[in-house]
Amino acid sequence: MPSANLLLDIQLSYNQFTKTEKKIADFVVENAGQVLFMSITDLADACDVADASVYRFCRTIGMKGYQEFKMKLSLSIDPKENAEKETGEKTREQDSLSSRMAGILDSHVSALKETGMLLDETAVEKAVSMMEKARNIYFFGIGDSLLTAREAHNKFLRITNKVNCIEDPHMQAMSASMADSNDLIFIISYSGSTKDNVYVARIARQSGAKIVGITRFLKSPLTNYTDVTLICGANEGPLEGGSMSAKMSQLYIIDVLFQEYYRRNLTVSRNNNKKTSKAVVEKLY
Repeated sequence: MPSANLLLDIQLSYNQFTKTEKKIADFVVENAGQVLFMSITDLADACDVADASVYRFCRTIGMKGYQEFKMKLSLSIDPKENAEKETGEKTREQDSLSSRMAGILDSHVSALKETGMLLDETAVEKAVSMMEKARNIYFFGIGDSLLTAREAHNKFLRITNKVNCIEDPHMQAMSASMADSNDLIFIISYSGSTKDNVYVARIARQSGAKIVGITRFLKSPLTNYTDVTLICGANEGPLEGGSMSAKMSQLYIIDVLFQEYYRRNLTVSRNNNKKTSKAVVEKLY
């Protein structure tokens, strides 16, 4: 163990599991497709066990951690079933280009609508208030979520000079260690389980900085440290890294924050927007 089929491995080793591991194994085998879109905390809650128990289960079956477990689980599910669960559409080779284009559009629109429904107005207002009070605002992300962090920095830089985007995980950790209660850190992570993100969040919490998380899951290792959590509404399977629907959901949240910050600080934002626009106008033909 492990072999190419994780579900088969779990079934073959079932009698060797502890009582807690059997609870997790039963849920995974019966709800494999659902588990693909669950955080480690979601799975732990569903099985009525601790997060650490799920992690130990992953190690018991030969995985390095929860993300590798979901990756191998995805590969063990029937490809057609997996495609249907991840896209919400029956993917058929004979589909025309126009129908595939329509399916992609429906998927993106659905993700944005779901994000709109999940986005808590009180949480947005609190996050914007924290931005107004902050001395420095940092946008952190790893991998694909770093692209969203860059875009957030690019957008807010047009109206305020207190925003920063640090790309290197080591530099993020060092900046977090020097932050204090006057600083605000946005940590963008779809899974909320990326080790670098959680590590930085832990350091930022110890330093006294405020933390806003933008993630898919209300409960995850990251949200243990956030003051405000903003939920994006797009399912992304383990083999779908870089999902455009997930990225657009994150960007929608950034735009909501931007528009509300701009509205609350209209005069300053408008003046700064004029300055930054004028600074680059000569670079355009």
